[in-house]
Parts: sequence; C-alpha cells; structure tokens
Amino acid sequence: MQNKAIECAELIKSKNLTVSAAESCTGGLIASEFISKSGSSEYFLEGCVTYTVSAKVSRLGVKQKTVDTYTVVSPEVAAEMAEGIRNNLHTDIGISTTGYAGPGGGDDKNPVGTVYIGLSIQNRPTLTRRLQLSGDRNEIREQAKNLAFEFLYEELRKL
Repeated sequence: MQNKAIECAELIKSKNLTVSAAESCTGGLIASEFISKSGSSEYFLEGCVTYTVSAKVSRLGVKQKTVDTYTVVSPEVAAEMAEGIRNNLHTDIGISTTGYAGPGGGDDKNPVGTVYIGLSIQNRPTLTRRLQLSGDRNEIREQAKNLAFEFLYEELRKL
C-alpha cells in the first residue's frame, strides 16, 4: 500500500498543502509511512500518537463530553481528533484514527476490528469513515493505515 501513500504525498506536494496525523490504534504507522520518503518535511509537519483519552483531550482538544457521550471509538471522536491536529498545527489536512485493534476492547456496537478514520481538510466539512477489519492486532493496524491512505487519496483527488 506504500504506493497509495506515495500518491497521497505527491498530490499533497503538488497542491502545496500540508498534513498532520493524530493516531491512536495505528500508533504512528501513518506518520511513519509519510516520513519514509526523503523530503517529506515539505508537507508532513507532525504526527501525534494520542493513545489515551487524556492525550486526546489535552493534546488535540477532543471534548471529554464527546468521549463520554459517544465513546472514544466513534466517528465523533475521530472527527475531533482530525480537526484538533489540523487546527493546533495549522496544517491544511488532519487525518486521525481511533479504534479497537484487539485482542481486547470493543463492544456490541463497535467490536474488535472497528476503526474510525477522521479527515479534516481546510474549508471542507470533516469526514469520517467506519471500518470493520479482521485479523490479529498488527494486521488490523496495518489495514487501518492502508485504508486511511485510500480515504485520503480519494478526497485529495476531489480538491
């Protein structure tokens, strides 16, 4: 899937945009993919692994009320994470992930393998996407990273 990350990077650069990532369940995989290529500091400003609720609240500005109302694994939290990283770092794009990679966690509504991706692009409504993935913990994390780049690519092509 690295090709999709490269395609995203090329589109971001060609449009003179910047991007930042707020990751929970992917634990820095998106940031790592961006910075694996030389010159990424031109467009990728920062990645934050905000694994705990307190980190999401203090670092990204996710509202505790949002977590209490919808849970930490929800489209609402994914959206606030993406908006928070974009606004705090003054980037054009913020992308986020939150989910249950397993083997523990999850509930009837959001079982293990549920991941939400948030995408905040300046001057556009924030979007989220729900994924229901399968596999072991690392397979779920890798799939979430890959599908986050697919989502980002789809939206970048619309700009």
